[in-house]
Amino acid sequence: MSGAGKTHWTKRLQARGRAGISCDDLIEDRLRPRLAAGGYAGVHGVAAWMGWPDSPAYAERESEYLAAEIASLDEILTKLERDPGLEMVLDTTGSVIYTGNNLLIRLRRQMRIVYLAASVEEQQLLIQRYLTDPKPVLWRGAFQARGGETPRETVARCYPALIGARRQSYEALAHCTLRVADLRELACGSEADADAFLHKIRQQQDP
Repeated sequence: MSGAGKTHWTKRLQARGRAGISCDDLIEDRLRPRLAAGGYAGVHGVAAWMGWPDSPAYAERESEYLAAEIASLDEILTKLERDPGLEMVLDTTGSVIYTGNNLLIRLRRQMRIVYLAASVEEQQLLIQRYLTDPKPVLWRGAFQARGGETPRETVARCYPALIGARRQSYEALAHCTLRVADLRELACGSEADADAFLHKIRQQQDP
């Protein structure tokens, strides 16, 4: 999910000399003409352009975002398929699971997928981050307002359900799962933390 640490660990691995690609950046590039019309830029600008999940334009823009994500992921996978020796760290979005079975099968074939799993307590932090510093999130119908609720109250109630709905898909897609709480011990900013991160992944490698 957004805020679990995908970008942090991608940057740590890049600092150790590994090539890295951000799907957020690729999606923004594809949406740039639409974003520029409203003066939006950056990942937070994309979130502002999409709007709150109950806004009139949200459903259409959610679809545009997903289309850009599908095209970006297809482009990356095509490069990997054409050059089997190419290595990279791919910082996906949390909505990668909505890109379709064909792309997900290709992704799993080309890369080792790591799921960063948040505990129930950490999920509350993810909700607060979304409320105070929103990044693009595809709700896919999980935002269901009740009478008398403010939008923030609806988010607080529905976000755990969104996380729960995604969890099974993340676990099925991933080759290995790392707990966010365990990774906090490594996030000290030293060069060794990236090596320790990779070591945790290798410990779970398929036989």
